[in-house]
Amino acid sequence: MLSTPMTIRSETSDDKYMTGLDDPKSRLIFALDVPGLDEAVSFVQKLDGSVGMFKVGLELFLKEGPSVLTAIKEHSDAEIFLDLKLHDISITVERSVKSLLKYPVRFLTVHCSGGETMLRSAVSGAGDSGLEILGVTVLTNLGPDDHREELGYRKDLTLQDLAIIRAKMAEKSGCAGVICSGLEVASIRKNFKTLKTVVPGIRQIDSTLNKDDQKRVVTPQLAIESGADYLVVGRPIRDASDPKAAAQQIVQEISTALAKAK
Repeated sequence: MLSTPMTIRSETSDDKYMTGLDDPKSRLIFALDVPGLDEAVSFVQKLDGSVGMFKVGLELFLKEGPSVLTAIKEHSDAEIFLDLKLHDISITVERSVKSLLKYPVRFLTVHCSGGETMLRSAVSGAGDSGLEILGVTVLTNLGPDDHREELGYRKDLTLQDLAIIRAKMAEKSGCAGVICSGLEVASIRKNFKTLKTVVPGIRQIDSTLNKDDQKRVVTPQLAIESGADYLVVGRPIRDASDPKAAAQQIVQEISTALAKAK
């Protein structure tokens, strides 16, 4: 059951995690879930100035390599979120993170299921470079049945419980933030006030809400009202007849939700 949405705190000199979030556009991350470099560049060109960050996932990065990161920077001033969900032995993760430091990446994901030591190694690999490590709590395509029957966790442990446990590991390990669904973000914000919260699985009410492979989804407004700092949006923008207009509409929804939260 979704926790009651809580009001986002107003920015103060102590709220360093909020820096740069006063612009609603900066909170919107577009997922470049496309098959190749040409398609990625096309979307970057269309959406330049309309989103705050572009997310490069595993599929695109494996196909195109670091060239896609360079291409994004050639066509946009937006930041880059590299969503690789690293999960390996600690030394391998640390060295992998270090190997990415020469690229213009703001966020990098590591899966919390790898444990606290692995998360600490990822943070150590990033050092003071400016690369921020985000811990992935629970994937948004998982539902309660998958959680119990397929993953082997005890039956009384809810997905929200698991997300909280993993967010705690991320905080203790020095991660800058976490990836979580909009159904858990309010609880994570309440318990871990300095962690940045990045919420994927965003759907608009009039689109594909609860009609695709994502099982734990929320609207842009609900995500922001519940405490999300950033929203990751893919299909609602990518599949729109006018992607730029769709992105601008979501930014407006973010702006409205922020105004209500003040």
